[in-house]
Amino acid sequence: MEKTIEIDGKQVVFKSTAATPLRYKAQFHKDYFSEILKLEKLSKTMKSKKLTDVEKLEKVDFELFYNVAWVFAKTANKSIPEPLDWLDGFDTFPMDEILPQLMELIISNMQSKKK
Repeated sequence: MEKTIEIDGKQVVFKSTAATPLRYKAQFHKDYFSEILKLEKLSKTMKSKKLTDVEKLEKVDFELFYNVAWVFAKTANKSIPEPLDWLDGFDTFPMDEILPQLMELIISNMQSKKK
């Protein structure tokens, strides 16, 4: 699955394939699916009415978001540089706008296709 998102005035293509979890592990030395499950736990935490906004933000591992975004971008375009260099190419990288759009790619990697 492929998706194009405008970030900081640039059209950035993101792509998820069967190799995405392996690419994630090769780059970040962490299991892709374990990391994605953290997003589910985070989502539940963020919806909790018991925690203050500051407490919710303290539980967020923003590195995970950047890593997932980079892997999807790298899958779409093999020529993009290493994660830090790639992110340095943007003045802004609004995760609150980007992540909801990337969720489609995350979900597509975890579901089977219906016949």
